[in-house]
Amino acid sequence: MFVRKKQNKSGVISVQVVDKSTGRYRMLRTIGSSSIGSEVERLVGEAKQWIKKQTGSQELDFTDYAHHTKLVLQGIEQIAVHGPALLLGKIFDEVGFGQIKQDLFRQLVLARLCYPASKLKTTDYLSKYQFLDIDVQVVYRYLDKLYKEQKELVQQISYQHTLRILDNKINVVFYDVTTVYFEAESEDDLRRTGFSKDGKHQHPQIVLGLLVSKGGYPLAYDIFKGNQFEGHTMLPIINAFQAKYNLDKLVVVADAGLLSKENIQLLEQGGYGYILGARIKSVNNELKEKILALKLANAESQTIEIDPESKLIVSYSQVRARKDAHNRKRGLDKLEKHIKSGKLTKASINNRGYNKYLHIENEIKISIRPEKIEEDKKWDGLKGYITNTNLTKEDILENYKDLWQIEKAFRVAKSDLEIRPIYHRVQRRIEAHICIAFVAYKIYKELERQLKTKGSTLSPEKAIDIAKTIYAVKVKHPVTKEITYTTIINSEQQQNLAKLFDF
Repeated sequence: MFVRKKQNKSGVISVQVVDKSTGRYRMLRTIGSSSIGSEVERLVGEAKQWIKKQTGSQELDFTDYAHHTKLVLQGIEQIAVHGPALLLGKIFDEVGFGQIKQDLFRQLVLARLCYPASKLKTTDYLSKYQFLDIDVQVVYRYLDKLYKEQKELVQQISYQHTLRILDNKINVVFYDVTTVYFEAESEDDLRRTGFSKDGKHQHPQIVLGLLVSKGGYPLAYDIFKGNQFEGHTMLPIINAFQAKYNLDKLVVVADAGLLSKENIQLLEQGGYGYILGARIKSVNNELKEKILALKLANAESQTIEIDPESKLIVSYSQVRARKDAHNRKRGLDKLEKHIKSGKLTKASINNRGYNKYLHIENEIKISIRPEKIEEDKKWDGLKGYITNTNLTKEDILENYKDLWQIEKAFRVAKSDLEIRPIYHRVQRRIEAHICIAFVAYKIYKELERQLKTKGSTLSPEKAIDIAKTIYAVKVKHPVTKEITYTTIINSEQQQNLAKLFDF
């Protein structure tokens, strides 16, 4: 229905309500007529109100009679998954990623959070569940644009948001690396085989370095060749991050895998504070004697001065001691099994893992050295941390414990976001793929933060699962042919989530 103003031969304008739903014009009602402009407009307004009243009496009514319900159901044109857009799309904008005026960017990030898959399968998901027909080649071209024009902006937006939620204080950062493998066999300059943290040693891979803040909010990342030594990845990322945001007195926290004399020297030369996991079994004999002489009780820690610029914090934990003993027993059981089977050879005598307990007798017999086991037991439960900061040992231990946040980031990225395997071959698209995963994890962390702030017991995974059950229905009215969109929020879980996030 619509309003028509029809001028008569006398010059008077008649205001009518006309319907064309059958394909032919049909005058339903004449509201009135006048030659005065203001009166005509008043009649037009009255006509619109009449239409609204008429269509309102015919609105969707699922509580009405069965034939009405049947007519409405026949008018359903689309049922789309809408909850992720309501929940995650809102957080996407609150973080600031809405600054990137490209709807495909939003769709790719939300899909990575809800239905992580290859780009081809992502376009299939967008078509089936979002009714967005996007050719995969369009996605690939956008990835090129993301890499070329928007990658740096993405990290800046993430940094600025993290700065806001941490009260404009970022003085401690946490760094770690992981490997991400490819579903391919051939190597190139970037994709190389190397030590895989996923156990995919036969697959080409890249090394991914990630920098996060207190609380585990992602700050910066970079990728390196698959055979790159992880110790050589830390300084390039930290230096670039420090220079970009002009930060002073930054303290870097990293695990023992990144500890090397070269890295310590570079950190000191760059003016950084550092808290690094120490390899206490590999220090000189004098320092070993000092560590073992501490005789720490459970949860106790002591400081040992190394030189005027650095010190070693040593802590003891009964839980860690039990874990060390358990792991050693498992390793020894496996060694003994291999000895009995005759699988061990002279080549097995090395210092890798529990092989350090082995020795060879008369160039023939391989056996386990009990004295090595007893020597190793002395270190059960001990953990070392080397630092050049003036923080208290309690603060040093607390900051190091927060490294679990970055381990969680990698775990979520690999399991929930399914960042690997990577199917891309071209470097710019590989980097764009990592960029989308970076943004998705940022949204995940902000969802986690807001759930905690709102006092909810939901995990981010559970909240996303509930959101995925919320649908939007597009219905064409059986009489007026008017299109109506309705979001279906029925269950208690759906209602609670909608109330929690005000959508």
